[in-house]
Amino acid sequence: MASFLTMMTQNTTTDKSELPFIPLAVPHLGGNEWKYVKECLDTSWVSSAGLYVDRFEAKVADYTKAGYGVAVVSGTAALHIALMTAGVRQDDEVLVPTLTFIAPVNAVSYCGAHPVFIDSESQTLNMDISNLTDFLENECHVRGGELVNKSTGRTVRAVLPVHLFGHPTDMDILYQTAQRYGLRVVEDASQSIGGRYKNLMIGERGDITCFSFNGNKIVTTGGGGVIVTNNEAASTRARYLTTQAKDDPFEYIDHSIGFNYRLPNINAALGLAQMEQLDGFIKRKRAIWEKYAAKLTDIPGLRIINEAAWAFSTYWTTNVLIDEKGFGTTARILALALNEQRIQARLFWQPIHLQKPYKNSQAYKVQIAENLYKCGLSLPSSVGITDEEIDRVVSAVRNKQGNGKCV
Repeated sequence: MASFLTMMTQNTTTDKSELPFIPLAVPHLGGNEWKYVKECLDTSWVSSAGLYVDRFEAKVADYTKAGYGVAVVSGTAALHIALMTAGVRQDDEVLVPTLTFIAPVNAVSYCGAHPVFIDSESQTLNMDISNLTDFLENECHVRGGELVNKSTGRTVRAVLPVHLFGHPTDMDILYQTAQRYGLRVVEDASQSIGGRYKNLMIGERGDITCFSFNGNKIVTTGGGGVIVTNNEAASTRARYLTTQAKDDPFEYIDHSIGFNYRLPNINAALGLAQMEQLDGFIKRKRAIWEKYAAKLTDIPGLRIINEAAWAFSTYWTTNVLIDEKGFGTTARILALALNEQRIQARLFWQPIHLQKPYKNSQAYKVQIAENLYKCGLSLPSSVGITDEEIDRVVSAVRNKQGNGKCV
């Protein structure tokens, strides 16, 4: 994997082509960003307090139909605090999908807890709830009023679904399963603000949900995140922990270990301007998917990932699966070919249970995720991508079909 990434970098930096670069996903700044950030600069309210922090939190909570919002410096910080707020403790276990960006798994480790990796399903790429249920039924038992993993003897405390690429996990089944086994649910919606499960916004019905606003997300604050919840006590606890756990800010007395995770006002100003444009961003993301789908679905060996009948996906990125035999080459060779033409296509993440920090963690009957990793590719999907650029991507994909030695 390292050598592939090195090749990607070398191809990008040494390419002498005059073709313009088409990035995977970059911000679209077309609203009040300059105005709001300038106000922060003019008034000197640029740090971790200010009206824009309050307005941004309220905007995200209102948009997602959640009761409360707490802004933090990153999506990873949001996940860390959400897990703590959900009661995850040292040596607990948290059930996580193995096909994901590594941040939610690291957040489990920040709590001193241990991940147990669950397989993916191939339609939406999200956590396979049947695999999750099988693990709970066959590998766990109740001891002393708590759910315990038979093989490790540790308490299974929570489940952390990730709504990948803008598409929700099947939450009815997941919440029914979690309730049956007494598990808390922390949703990682880092890539999925604005998505819907059936008629509910992601974040509307959950215990606690986390969003990321990194530079490549649909909405960006430069770097940041928000925790949303309908539980007032949970929001109070999250706010307390993210502001150094100050019990007496006048005397600087603290009774708990807290974190300096508060989002600066200047980042919140950027985020508020972005949130004002979110509906338009999602409309464009879905139109991008539709254009790719219309132009790629007839290619043998290429499957474009679409939304389930019960879902409304934001299509943060448009994703395809490449069958080597049908397409004639691998996803990796296709990615390299696109990169050589200054088209940034990204492979799916290596399943976390295969990665060095977590290779000794438990992975339960994982099969699909490893295959998705070998076959998956994300295509350029910036809000600002033009139809002509989409045509260029499609042409490059077609030109590579059946052309290249399979490895």
